[in-house]
Amino acid sequence: MNDPIALARPEIRTLAAYEHASWESGFERLHANELPWRAITDHTLAGLNRYPEPHPAALAALLADLYGVLPQQALPCRGSDEAIDLVVRAFCAAGRDAVILCPPTFGMYAVATRVQGAAVVTIPLLRDKGFALDVDAIEARCARGDVKLIFLCTPNNPTGNALEPASVTRILHSSAGRALVVADEAYLEFAAADSLAPLIAQFPHLVVLRTLSKAFGLAGARIGTLIADVRLVSLLRNVLPPYAIAQPCIEAAQQALAPAQQRLARERVAAIVSERARLGAALRELPAVAHVWPSEANFLLVEFDDPAGALARLRKARLLVRDFRDRPGLERALRITVGSPEQNDRLVRSLAC
Repeated sequence: MNDPIALARPEIRTLAAYEHASWESGFERLHANELPWRAITDHTLAGLNRYPEPHPAALAALLADLYGVLPQQALPCRGSDEAIDLVVRAFCAAGRDAVILCPPTFGMYAVATRVQGAAVVTIPLLRDKGFALDVDAIEARCARGDVKLIFLCTPNNPTGNALEPASVTRILHSSAGRALVVADEAYLEFAAADSLAPLIAQFPHLVVLRTLSKAFGLAGARIGTLIADVRLVSLLRNVLPPYAIAQPCIEAAQQALAPAQQRLARERVAAIVSERARLGAALRELPAVAHVWPSEANFLLVEFDDPAGALARLRKARLLVRDFRDRPGLERALRITVGSPEQNDRLVRSLAC
C-alpha cells in the first residue's frame, strides 16, 4: 500500500495541532478574548471583531464541489504559495532531503525548498521538445532515495505548455513509495487538459494545487486549494495555523463561487482564451518577434530579436511584462499576460513601432 504519510518528517507525523477556541454557532462568544463591538469601518458579514473559522469548512466544501473532489480532500490555503511551503515543510528535513524542480518553472518551488534547507535538484524541461518533461532523468534522480518532492507545473509557468499526461503518469508510477508528486494547476482553467485530481485515488502520493487567483480574479484575496488524499489533508491541516484565511477573503471566495459568478468566470476565461489566440497571431506577424510559444495559460512566452528594445517600447507605452532573459534557455524571452482587447491592441501597436 502506498501510504503518503510515511514520507512525511517523523516529527510532523506525531505533531499535535494547536488547540484553538471551540467553534460553535448559536453561542455568545466569551471564550476567545475578542472585542464585543465591530469597527465602524467593518462591512463584512461575520464581523472582523471575531476570529474567522479556524479551518473554514464551508469554504472547503465549496472548493471541493468546484474541483470535483470530496470536502475532506480539499484544504483551503492562503494562495498556492502557502500550499507549496506547507508540503515542503512537512516532508523535507533540512540538510537531508531533496526536491526536484523542472525549470524554467514557477520560482516559489525553489524559494520554499531553500528556506527549509532542503536541496534543490533541477532537471530542465526539454526545450527542443516543446518544454516537455525529461522523464528518464527524473526517474533516475528519484531512485537515489533522497528526493521527497517532485514539483510539476501544468500548464507550466512561464512556458505555457500543459505537460503530457502520459509522462506525469509514468512519474507517478515510478515515484510511489519514494516521493510526493505535486502538480500545480494554477492555470488549468485556460487549458484544454483535464485535472489530475481524479488520479489521487490510484496514486495517493499525488498532491494537486488549484487557485482562485487567475480564472476567478481573486489574486488579492489569496485563496488556494491543496487537493490530496484525505490522510495527507488531515496531516497538513495540523501544520497550518488556525484563523489563517482572513474573514474578508473567505467571504470574497464564497461570493465568487456562487453559480452566477461561476458562469461569469467561465465567460471571462473563454474571452481570455480567444484573446490569447488573437494576440498570438498578431505577435507572430511582427518583424521584431522571433517566436511565440504555444500556450494553454493566460499568458504567452515570446522571444524577440531585441528583447531589451521591446521592453523599452512597452515601458514607453506604460505596459509592464515579465522579463525572463536571466533564465537558462530563455535569454530572449518575455512573458506577456493576455489582457483586455484594448490592452492587447496597445501592446501590439507599441511593438510594431
